[in-house]
Amino acid sequence: DSAVAAALLAEQGHEVTGVTLKLACYGKTPMSPRACCTLDAMDDARRVAMAMGFPYHVVDAEQVFKERVMMPWVEGYATGRTLYPCASCNQHLKFGDLVQRMAVANADRLATGHYARVAQDAAGVWGLYRAADATKDQTYALATIPYAVLSRVVFPLGELPKTEVRAHAQRLGLSVWDKPESQDLCFVPDGDYAGYITGTLGERRGSEPGPFVDEQGRVIGTHRGILHYTIGQRKGLGIALGDRSYVIAIDATANTVTLGSRRALERPGLVTEPMNWLQPGPPEAGTRAHVRIRYNHAGAWATLTPQADGGVEVRFDEPQLAVTPGQLAVLYDGERCMGGGMIRASLRDPAAVSREAEARA
Repeated sequence: DSAVAAALLAEQGHEVTGVTLKLACYGKTPMSPRACCTLDAMDDARRVAMAMGFPYHVVDAEQVFKERVMMPWVEGYATGRTLYPCASCNQHLKFGDLVQRMAVANADRLATGHYARVAQDAAGVWGLYRAADATKDQTYALATIPYAVLSRVVFPLGELPKTEVRAHAQRLGLSVWDKPESQDLCFVPDGDYAGYITGTLGERRGSEPGPFVDEQGRVIGTHRGILHYTIGQRKGLGIALGDRSYVIAIDATANTVTLGSRRALERPGLVTEPMNWLQPGPPEAGTRAHVRIRYNHAGAWATLTPQADGGVEVRFDEPQLAVTPGQLAVLYDGERCMGGGMIRASLRDPAAVSREAEARA
């Protein structure tokens, strides 16, 4: 995707400089072969630049990546919050640190291979819009980038389907035309999140066994440590209860993991941390929006109420499953991405809370 974005711009006559962010110390940290930032990926990018005749550089961003992406993700999991590191990487590195470096290269625009669009509306206001190819749209992962950078960003693939992007790569003779999608979390090469977190923090955080409890707070078993679990998880619980059970809550302070039915996963709404608005300001209370609560969530209609601390309360028309603290709530007005913010907490149905209190009594 990045290769074709660069090549198309070069074909159009733009002066292109290729840049790859080095995010890890490759001598110490093995990377997944399907990650987006391996040594092989750098070699691929260099070959594309040579083939298209533009300069190419590798920028060392290892320390920023560790401080702003890796460690917040690790700390989040250890405290029961499931963060989305790709959004943090976009926010702090690709559209943060790299934008600040544009002046060094005397660059006017930052172009990436993301599937999204930027455009000005009738009033001349810049906005982020869904990609033409809905199956590849990446606005969810871009919802926390700084609003100020939109006027300096170019997404050459925003109007193209993936099939056409591969066809362009093949036409241009780029060696990466049939390269598999990058999917794995780059700094956890084997998918063992718990092992990676324990190796980073040691056994002191999130790995202590504690009680599984039911919806009424009764102890029903012992969990392996909260970092092994996330909201909505059903497999790998290590406990047999007869009925199908899901993780419906994680309390890091009490070191408890609450299990319940699928219906108990439903939440009528959520509250976010301070929002990143990709528009001039927050909407009025009562504004309607389509809200996604994770990358592969189809979205649901909701009513918004901005909060005094900069967050927003989201009330869904229909309860949603597995509203997970740490993930993003991303808001849409039609094709336009209004912005995004980390989910601080899910809201509870007052009737359900009352029933649980009566059961405990």
